[in-house]
Amino acid sequence: MQPKRDWRALNSQSMRLRRLLNGTLKKMTIQALEQLNTQVLFCVLLISFGLGFIIQRTHFCTMGSIADVFLMQDWTRAMQWVVATCVTLIGFGFLCLSGQIDPFKTLYFSNKWYWASTSVGGFMFGCGMVLSSGCGLKTLVRSGSGNLKSWVVTLVMALFAFMTLKGILGVLRVSTLDLLSLQIAGGSNLPNLLGLHTAFSFGAVGVLVGAVLLVSAFLKTVTRQRQVISTGVKVGLLFILMWWVSGHLSFVAEHPDTLGEVFLASKSNSAEAFSFVGPVAYLFNWLEFYSDNSNVLTNGVTSVFGVLLGSLVSSLLNATFRWEGFSKTEDLAAHLFGGALMGVGGVTAMGCSVGQGISGMSTLSLNAFSAVIFIVLGAWLCLEYQSLRLNKSTLDNLGK
Repeated sequence: MQPKRDWRALNSQSMRLRRLLNGTLKKMTIQALEQLNTQVLFCVLLISFGLGFIIQRTHFCTMGSIADVFLMQDWTRAMQWVVATCVTLIGFGFLCLSGQIDPFKTLYFSNKWYWASTSVGGFMFGCGMVLSSGCGLKTLVRSGSGNLKSWVVTLVMALFAFMTLKGILGVLRVSTLDLLSLQIAGGSNLPNLLGLHTAFSFGAVGVLVGAVLLVSAFLKTVTRQRQVISTGVKVGLLFILMWWVSGHLSFVAEHPDTLGEVFLASKSNSAEAFSFVGPVAYLFNWLEFYSDNSNVLTNGVTSVFGVLLGSLVSSLLNATFRWEGFSKTEDLAAHLFGGALMGVGGVTAMGCSVGQGISGMSTLSLNAFSAVIFIVLGAWLCLEYQSLRLNKSTLDNLGK
C-alpha cells in the first residue's frame, strides 16, 4: 500500500521554489525585517482608509442590502456586495495562479469544517447586526462619522468578542460548538472537494467560479447600474490589495531569529484580509496593554484605525459628519444586545459578514459558505420579527 501524499507539504515546497525563482523569497536582517513590517502596516492603513472612505460615500452595507431586499425588494446594495465578492474571488484566484499567495497558508484554510460554530455564530451575528443597525464594518464607518450609537455598539462588540476569544465564553465555545466539526483531509474548501490539491488549480477554480457568478449577476438589470458596478469593483479591489499585502508583501521565508516562515504583522501568522470583529477586540486590548512589548500592532488593528479615519475624512469632506445619540431606552437596549450578539457570533463563526462573507468566500472555504448562509438567515428572521412587532404595535395603537 502506497503512503498517502502530503499535499500541503508538496504545495508548500512548490510555492517556495516559485518564490525563489521569482526573486520574492526574502532573507533579511532584523533591521530590514522591522522596516518591512512598518511598510506592511502603512500599506494596510492606506488600503483600509480607502475602504472606510468608499463605504461612507456609497453606503455599502451587508445588513442594509438584506433589509433593502426584505422591505422594498430593492437589490441594488445586495448586488454591490455580490460584485465585490466576485471581484475578490477572481483577484484572489489570480494571486494564487501567479504564485504570489499560497492558498494553503491563509487564515481561512482548515482541515475541519466547523459546521456548528459557523451556523450558530453566523445566526447570532446576523441577528445582532439587524438589532444594532449594521455589521462590524458599517458600525466602524458610522462611528467615524460621529454616530455615538455606533460607538456604543463598537465597545460592546469588542468586549463580548474578547470574552469569546480569550475569556469565559471562549472556554464555553471551545468545549461545545468547536467540538462539533467534520474532519476533511486536504482542506474544507471547494477545490479539495473537487479533487484538486495544488495552488494553481485552487486559483483556477477561484477565477472560474468568480467569473461564472459575476456573469450570472449581470443577468439582472440592477447589477448593470453604474453605481453598482463602480462600488462593487472598488470594494473588491481593496480586498484584493489587502490579500496581496498580507499574503505576499509581508511574507518572509526565514525569520533571522527563528529561521521559520513568518507573515509580518499577522496575528495568526498567515495571510489575512479584512474582518471587523476580532480586530476590534484586539484594538482595545492593544490600547489597554500598550506598554507590554509583546502586544504589537497588527494588520487587523491597523485596518480598524484606517476605516475609522477614512470614514471621518469622507464625512467631513461631504459635510455629513454629525453627532447622533440614543433617543429611546428601547433603542439603546436593542443596540447593546445587538453588539453583544455580533461580538459573540463574529468570533464563533470565525468572521463577520465581510470577514467570512467576502474575505472567506474568496478562498472558497466551506466554513465561509455556512457562516454566510446563517448570517443571512439570522438577519432575515430578525427583520421578520421586527416587522411583525411593528405591525402589532400599529394595530394596538389603532385599537386604542
